[in-house]
Amino acid sequence: MQCARTGRDREDMSGAGRPLDLAWRQARTGDELMRAQAASRRTRLAPEARRNLILDATAALILEGGLSAVSMERVAVRVAVSKGLIYNYFPTRDALLAALLRREQTELRERGMASALEARSFEALIRQTTRLYLEQTRDRGAMISALLSDPSVAALMQDDIRTDRDKTFRYFVQAARREFHLPLELTIAAVDLLSTVTGQAGLQVARKQMDVGPATEICVDLILGGLSRLDPGRPLRD
Repeated sequence: MQCARTGRDREDMSGAGRPLDLAWRQARTGDELMRAQAASRRTRLAPEARRNLILDATAALILEGGLSAVSMERVAVRVAVSKGLIYNYFPTRDALLAALLRREQTELRERGMASALEARSFEALIRQTTRLYLEQTRDRGAMISALLSDPSVAALMQDDIRTDRDKTFRYFVQAARREFHLPLELTIAAVDLLSTVTGQAGLQVARKQMDVGPATEICVDLILGGLSRLDPGRPLRD
């Protein structure tokens, strides 16, 4: 028995008033089809959640294929949104990459401060913050290095990077002075020199030439041993 079709049925078959169906039928290339599929899965998220999702997708693309793998189109496909929505959050690709680097640095700084507040001694402070840095280098170092290697991103972030480094440096100078009672200029010189130990350990960990645990203990021994040698009233570490 043939039934009369309602206006809604005719609309469903023709696709009129159904933008997702229309986009699906008009898709011509693989990328267009993926975008149409992504649009069908789109969900409403809070702006901050959406922003973090975009940054997560960007990080994943960098880890998979380096900076060259990142484009606004690919990020949009990965997040399942339109490219226009990506531009609403980040006006340029460089701004997107700089925001990702800023987030990584902010997370490291916040975790580092939490570790510092938990430390019950100067040795614990050095051990906990060093381990935290080396763990991030192991897990995210390739991505951070890639971001810093981009001149445009580095230029956008140079003030933030300098500010973070200066704050961290001053914090450890103050902590070392409280522990070892050294003159200010000597403490500054010593912390500046000994901070290169952690940087070199980070390179070893990133290259998988050393695990985080042993690298952390080497850094702790060298840093505490070096500072102890400058304090004539303190016995040297074994």
